[in-house]
Amino acid sequence: MEHYAIRETAARLRKFYETGATRDPGFRIAMLKKLGGAIRSAEADIMAALRDDLRKPEFESYASEIGILYPEISHAAGNLRNWSRPERVPTPIIHFLSRSVIYREPYGTALIMSPWNYPFQLTIAPLIGSIAAGNCALIKPSELSPATSALIAKLVADTFDPSYITVAQGGVETATAVLEEKFDFIFYTGSTAVGRVVMTAAAKHLTPVALELGGKSPTIVAADARLDYAAKRIAWGKFFNAGQTCLAPDYLLVHRSVRKEFIRLFTGAIRDFFGEDPRRSPDYARIINERHFSRVASLMRDGDIIHGGNTAPDERYIEPTIIANVTPDHRIMQEEIFGPLFPVIEYDSPDEVVSHINSMPRPLAIYYFTGRPRTARALFAHVHSGGACVNDTISHVGSHHMPFGGIGESGMGAYHGRYGFDIFTHRRSVLIRSNLIDMPLRYPPYGRKVGLLKMLFKLLG
Repeated sequence: MEHYAIRETAARLRKFYETGATRDPGFRIAMLKKLGGAIRSAEADIMAALRDDLRKPEFESYASEIGILYPEISHAAGNLRNWSRPERVPTPIIHFLSRSVIYREPYGTALIMSPWNYPFQLTIAPLIGSIAAGNCALIKPSELSPATSALIAKLVADTFDPSYITVAQGGVETATAVLEEKFDFIFYTGSTAVGRVVMTAAAKHLTPVALELGGKSPTIVAADARLDYAAKRIAWGKFFNAGQTCLAPDYLLVHRSVRKEFIRLFTGAIRDFFGEDPRRSPDYARIINERHFSRVASLMRDGDIIHGGNTAPDERYIEPTIIANVTPDHRIMQEEIFGPLFPVIEYDSPDEVVSHINSMPRPLAIYYFTGRPRTARALFAHVHSGGACVNDTISHVGSHHMPFGGIGESGMGAYHGRYGFDIFTHRRSVLIRSNLIDMPLRYPPYGRKVGLLKMLFKLLG
C-alpha cells in the first residue's frame, strides 16, 4: 500500500471514530458477534491458508489459531457493558462535597501489527480488545505469511466497514509507512529488534504502545519432577508449530541427577508424537521461509547434537533436535531460537538456576517442573518473567482470565479478556465538585492561610 493511501486510510479511520458510533456498547457487541460469525464461516479457508504458509497441522491450526478465539470473543461481548461502566471511587476529604469517577474510553485509532508464526490468532486476539474498547483499527499483518495475510484482508473487508477496520498488506515499506502516521495506540507482536523500531517510531508522536515480544524462555526440570509427564509436556510445547512460538521452551535446565533419564523419556516422547521420521508426520509443521530455515539450521553448529539434526532445505524441514554441551558464548544461547532445537544444560543447585536466568534478558515465560509445586514460589521470588507455568508449558496463554504479556525485553503491556479491553482503553479521571459551597482557603491572597493548610494536611495524614 502506497504512503498516500495509508495516510488517507488513517484519516478515514479517524473520521469514522469521530462520528461516535464506536462508543456505543451495543455497536461493539454487534461487531464482536459479527467477527465471531465471520471466523466460523471461514474456518476451512483459515486452516488452508495456515497450511500453505507453515504446513501447520489441522489440529494445531484449530487449537491455537481459531478455537482459542471463540471464548475470547464471547467473554468480551458478554462483559464489555460492565467493563465500560463509569467507576465511582473514593474522594479525599480535602475535596469535600465532590465526587470522583473513572470513565473508560477508547483511545481512538489503533494500529495492530501482527507476526507470521500464529498469523491469524495474533491478529484477531488484539483486534477483539480493540473492538471491545471502541477503537477503529488499521491492521498490518506479516508479509511472511502471505496466504493468511490475504485471508485476513478478505475476511475484514467482507465483515467491516473499511472506515472502521481495514487491512494494509505489504512488506517493510508498508510497515514503515504505517508507523509514520499518527495513531492513538499501537499494538505490536513480533521480535524484540522490530519492537525497538516500533517504539522509536511511536515516540515521535508520543503514541502509547503495547509490545508482545519473545525471548529465551527457560524450562527447569527439578530432581523431584514427574519425569514422564515433564518429557511429554515439554516436547509438546517445544515442537508445537515446529518451535515457532514466542512462548516455546527455548532451552532446558535439568538437574544433573535426572538428566540421563529425562533425555531418554524426552526422545521417547518425540518418537511417540512424530514417529521415527518426523519428516513424514502429518502433525509436524515447517519453518516459515528459507531465510528463517537457514538461520535456525546454522544454530545447530553449536554444542553437540544428541538427538535429531536432520534437515530438508527443499521443504524447510528441521527435525526435532536436542543439543548438549552448549555454553553461554554460543549463538544458540544468545538469541531466541524460534525453531525445533532444544539446548540442554545441567545444574546442581537452585542457585545455579537463578544465576543463569538472571544473567539473561527477562523472558516471556518460565516453565518449572517439580513434584512440589510450592517450591516454585521460591524460584519465582528471585527471577522475573512475563508469565509462568508449573508442571506445564505455554498453556497459560489460553486463559482469558489472566493477563498475557512480557517484561523487559520480552515486552510491555498485557492482554486477553478484561486485560485486552483495558490495554486498548484510556481511563479518564473526572472530579465533579459541588456548587453548594466554595472553600475560600485555596484562593489568594494567601496571607497566613499556609498555617491552616499545614494543620489541615497534618490532620488528614
